[in-house]
Amino acid sequence: MIPMSVAEIAKIVGGVTQHADVSARVHEVVTDSRQVAPGAMFVAIRGVNVDGHDFAASAVQNGAAIVLASRPLNVPCIVVADPVLALGVLAHWVRENKLSAIVIGITGSSGKTSTKDLLAQVLGAAGPTVSAPGSFNTEVGVPLTILQADVSTEFLVLEMGMRGAGHLTYLTEIAEPEIAAIVNIGSAHVGVVGTLEMVARAKGEIIATLPRSGFAILNGDDHLVMEQATRTVARVVTCGEGSHCDVRATDIRVDGQARAAFTLTIGEMSTPIRLQLHGRHFVSNALIAAGVAHSLEIDIETIAMALRAANPVSKWRMEVHQLSSGVTLINDAYNANPDSVRAAIDTLAAMAAGRRTWLILGEMRELGEAAEMEHAKIGEYAAQRGIDELLCVGEGARAAHQSTQETALVHSSWVADPQGAISALQGSLVSGDVALIKASRGIGLEVVASALLRAGTE
Repeated sequence: MIPMSVAEIAKIVGGVTQHADVSARVHEVVTDSRQVAPGAMFVAIRGVNVDGHDFAASAVQNGAAIVLASRPLNVPCIVVADPVLALGVLAHWVRENKLSAIVIGITGSSGKTSTKDLLAQVLGAAGPTVSAPGSFNTEVGVPLTILQADVSTEFLVLEMGMRGAGHLTYLTEIAEPEIAAIVNIGSAHVGVVGTLEMVARAKGEIIATLPRSGFAILNGDDHLVMEQATRTVARVVTCGEGSHCDVRATDIRVDGQARAAFTLTIGEMSTPIRLQLHGRHFVSNALIAAGVAHSLEIDIETIAMALRAANPVSKWRMEVHQLSSGVTLINDAYNANPDSVRAAIDTLAAMAAGRRTWLILGEMRELGEAAEMEHAKIGEYAAQRGIDELLCVGEGARAAHQSTQETALVHSSWVADPQGAISALQGSLVSGDVALIKASRGIGLEVVASALLRAGTE
């Protein structure tokens, strides 16, 4: 972060200081009081279950120079009407007045975090790069990521999530990206937005405000993505497997660990790439990263070398663990939607090589009225792909279990909660099994993965 005084911050956000040393310097901004270090500004956010104002005193005790709050407190604070909006105002001011970095925004229904991580590793080979940790893609996470950058930052990579119409417009107004990418458009968030076409429209907001000198990096194999191209005046770069794409992959093949190899072609130049990531779907993510890098005039060999060396960065996304018990555990428990679950099932099937396969499936959220049907389709898809054991967790995933009752292709069972899944698996997994854990974030199936990891290393 570029250090700023309390007085500067208060002026920018239009806040009133109380009990504050206005000359004190702020060196970082956090929203978790447990992460406070000396010189930090703690943003007190009132959530559904927790009110950050209750932890303001603890944050100051831990060294916070100031608290950004929505009400007066008995600690040094800047009082504003809405700390989240003020955080966005501060980030926008810093982006406009202090940073010289090229800003890149990434969105998509699935794979945006992995694409962001790949791109950060590619750009990191070309210059100092700041990117969002994990899935910092909200009206809180995007400003926090912007504020992590400093005067030396050349590339600022922002992941941008969407929970409704206008959300990405708000984030792009804060960040003002010169380059924006749409990884894909799928059924995630249909339950929030309404229809697949409405999801596409909301996702397309990320390219609508790009400058004429900018670049829109689009998945050329996704017709819903390509339909958004008319909404931008920026130059469009298409990425995909089709021969029409500007950045494309050919000769795609997958090894016994489901790691993809392919030929990357950009214009007249081609080079071979073998990814270290598990899953064919990472090819599409890698192409988007390559498209962004190419628009920045990074040469194809630099792009290829970085992609070949890239490793998983964000937790609980296709993490592959070889347990001492002989079980292969694939922890993909961070999030789930129908498209990402199918991609994960394909990876599981590719890695099995004749071994017994397990899909531990939790609910896919935000599907609205289509939830039961989509879960049923996933159960059917698991059977079609030859998955041996389907363990469904929670009421929301029950339809996946029920959809397989008429087939002998897969053995299916259901448990009420993650603890039930742990109990079922600890007595059933044996050496040689390959187990995939997949669910929406709120289901909490990462606890199942943690339990299996502990048990497998004892």
